[in-house]
Amino acid sequence: MTPHAKKAKQFLADEARTDWHNQTLWIVRKKRDALAAAVPEWETLREKASIIKENVLANLDVYLEQFEAAALKNGVTVLWANDAAAFNQIILDIIQKHEAKNIVKSKSMLTEECGLNHFLHHKGIDVVDTDLGERIIQFRGEAPSHIVLPAIHLKKEEIGETFHEKLGTDKGASDPTYLTRAARKHLREKFLAADVALTGVNFAVAETGTVVVCTNEGNADMGVHAAPVQVHCMGIEKIVPRQEDLGVFTRLLARSATGQPVTTYTSHYGTPKPGGAMYIVIVDNGRSKHLGNPKYVNSLKCLRCGACMNTCPVFRRSGGHSYGYVIPGPIGSILAPQRTDARYTDLPFASSLCGSCSNVCPAKINIHEQLYYWRQDLSEKKQTSFIKRFSMKMTGFVLSSNSRYNFAGNMARKALKYLPHKLIYLPINAWGRGRELPAPPKQSFKQWYKNNRKNKPQ
Repeated sequence: MTPHAKKAKQFLADEARTDWHNQTLWIVRKKRDALAAAVPEWETLREKASIIKENVLANLDVYLEQFEAAALKNGVTVLWANDAAAFNQIILDIIQKHEAKNIVKSKSMLTEECGLNHFLHHKGIDVVDTDLGERIIQFRGEAPSHIVLPAIHLKKEEIGETFHEKLGTDKGASDPTYLTRAARKHLREKFLAADVALTGVNFAVAETGTVVVCTNEGNADMGVHAAPVQVHCMGIEKIVPRQEDLGVFTRLLARSATGQPVTTYTSHYGTPKPGGAMYIVIVDNGRSKHLGNPKYVNSLKCLRCGACMNTCPVFRRSGGHSYGYVIPGPIGSILAPQRTDARYTDLPFASSLCGSCSNVCPAKINIHEQLYYWRQDLSEKKQTSFIKRFSMKMTGFVLSSNSRYNFAGNMARKALKYLPHKLIYLPINAWGRGRELPAPPKQSFKQWYKNNRKNKPQ
């Protein structure tokens, strides 16, 4: 059993949680559909977003240099990191330079990808995640299970227990309003004491050198306005060429992510505050490798909206933690294997290839096709399991011959009819663990068709 399958099995063991997780994400998907249908030019917006991103990726070096020049003109310090280690060290250097002790961070999948919290913790620096969902899982020592809804795998009763332990709320309290107010009071103290505020970046405008951060809780604004030092962390692919291009993406992002018309806060940061400092850290960390691969370059168009996760039947029923990668679901199953890590080679197979992910992607990424490409590449490189390679080889051997196919079908029908149930459903038969084969037919379709064609009137 592959790592994803093992973790999915653990998640599926709790049927009530699995059903609740599936239904909750499907509600978000339906909200997305309703709001998309209310915008007559929705498909035009998706096409425009895809074209803009395609232009960016084809001219990324030019736009990055333009962005840096504009940001420097605005009085911003721009720093570059080739990989996660360099990025983490840059953030540490900024913190030490300003002798900062209290760090607040809004949601940033890039910092999760680079393991920033873990790195700083080992350097004796505590970072407080200020997004409510992120703070919940930080309290619990867990990774996000969804890039937009990081604590979606938890029920309010479990959150109540965590808050009772960490914040001293009433034992057994699970009212969302009560818990949110407790979190707000706790986080306000952290904001007021902050020396450095870290944020992610949703969009970086090459024309103006500004960065845009979208939140629903206002925590990015709270941190940036309270702390004298602000640090914005962005992947190289976050560029959009012009200010006017933002209108396309802001109309798509919130509708795709949470099924709302717009994020509550869409904040533009361009210059340091008086007496303060503003840094933008631009990170590669393997993205250039994607950029140079024509099969997978489109994955860099991703807006990190999570729509593909909300619609994916595998993700909804297996949970985000089953993927073992910071970005789970369909898009993560494309990005993770690029790390050339054997832990992730099973992820492209954790998909039904139904195409629903591609249908909802606001940037029109061909996600299901790229998952299929990965399956081919991994098989050719022999990076799949021996059992999978052997079974596929035998399947190809059988299907390449009409006589072998007929013989195999005949033997399978007899085996299903005469062999004991336990012998057919051995532990090695992973497919049969959760499924029961139907009663075998008396004849194959080919036999049935031949007989009926022979008796058909001319």
